[in-house]
Amino acid sequence: MYDYTRFYINGQWVNPAVEKTLDVINPATEKSIGKISLGSAADVDKAVAAAKAAFASFAQTTREQRITLLESILTQYQNRLEELALAISAEMGAPRSLALKAQAPCGLAHLMTTLEALKQYAFETRRGSSSLRREPVGVCALITPWNWPLNQIACKVAPAIAAGCTMVLKPSEIAPISAGIFAEILHAAGVPAGVFNLVNGDGPGVGTALSGHPDIDMVSFTGSTRAGIAIAKNAADTVKRVAQELGGKSANIILDDADLQAAVAGGVVTCFTNSGQSCNAPTRMFVPASKLAEVEAIATATAQNMQPGDPTLETTAMGPVVSDTQFKKIQALIQKGIDEGAKVLTGGTGKPNGLETGYFVKPTIFSNVRNDMTIAREEIFGPVLAIIPYQSEADAIAMANDTVYGLSGYVSGSVERAKKVALQLRTGTVHLNGAPVDFAVPFGGYKQSGNGREWGEEGITEFTEVKSLLGWNV
Repeated sequence: MYDYTRFYINGQWVNPAVEKTLDVINPATEKSIGKISLGSAADVDKAVAAAKAAFASFAQTTREQRITLLESILTQYQNRLEELALAISAEMGAPRSLALKAQAPCGLAHLMTTLEALKQYAFETRRGSSSLRREPVGVCALITPWNWPLNQIACKVAPAIAAGCTMVLKPSEIAPISAGIFAEILHAAGVPAGVFNLVNGDGPGVGTALSGHPDIDMVSFTGSTRAGIAIAKNAADTVKRVAQELGGKSANIILDDADLQAAVAGGVVTCFTNSGQSCNAPTRMFVPASKLAEVEAIATATAQNMQPGDPTLETTAMGPVVSDTQFKKIQALIQKGIDEGAKVLTGGTGKPNGLETGYFVKPTIFSNVRNDMTIAREEIFGPVLAIIPYQSEADAIAMANDTVYGLSGYVSGSVERAKKVALQLRTGTVHLNGAPVDFAVPFGGYKQSGNGREWGEEGITEFTEVKSLLGWNV
């Protein structure tokens, strides 16, 4: 059983101001795997004060000192990589193979790419007789989700350290164990006291206190658009910077000259990976109407090879969704798709046979979906794919852009045509012909998918302010 009932503040594990615990539930077994404490505004005040006190000295560290620190964190992270993966699998249900091959290594990848970006980062540039200097933005509140817990923690903590910021992390209370291990890693790596602080809790108790705190200079948030709006409003009174990576309803446009087998099967697998709990999942598949029957056959066969099961088994491709609340939300949206007349190719409501315990969802594919249906508009955050036929390339582009979101997009087809379509998509990232994520390039969204960018060089820039030094080069 994991025990993270203390918070990491000013380089020490300390008791909460008020004792209030929460069980962390394994979504595959519905049983507790440990406990955390739920923090309060008093705990936030203590952590922010520690970060503020540490900022003056940490902001003055050199690039070389921060490089050394990130290298030390990398070493400690590698030493506990398997332990992190097992914790992630237990707390949020990712299959053990996915946790070992992707979930935990994502954090390592962000540390590595941030380290390389820091080595080349231009903190000072000349412009005529003046000089521009990038300086740390200050004390940062980092609020992270449960779906890729270490990925989102590392892609905020690493650039914050690289820029010279201090921080308070509030991980999701649903999947907080990996964050506790991460705090231990930073402590073992020698991160100075107060630079990194961790306070567990829920949104009302800790998230609100952080986003409205007068001594927080920046909030970096990843989560739902609904929560992001609330955070931005709460932060507005103190005019702090808010960087957000929010929801998505990513379009996957398959052109008529694409390798249909590869594009459709790849789209289904990408959509259903992590039980569909990825903000950039390609959940709307746009296909030529003339090839709809062929697409349906490929998609159905692919989905039927991705049946959910025990996440501790090496052969399991899909685990449960994270919680009972999430399960019920997904079930309601699947039913909505049925009620609105979409064609169910595979899956549907209810749990898969033999999986009565755990929050398991049937991999579900709808076809003949209209772009105005609820399942094509709302972020489901589960293993649900909507196949939408189109008559022309222009039609596909128009429907792809007809959404409040703009996080990611996918295009498959001949290279020149795919590039032409990609340039017309109103989205922060476009994957061409199955290209994987690239941690060295910026990630973030247009429209209600957020503002600001994470990852790589741009990730560091997000944690800086620019100062103009006039007459510096006279």
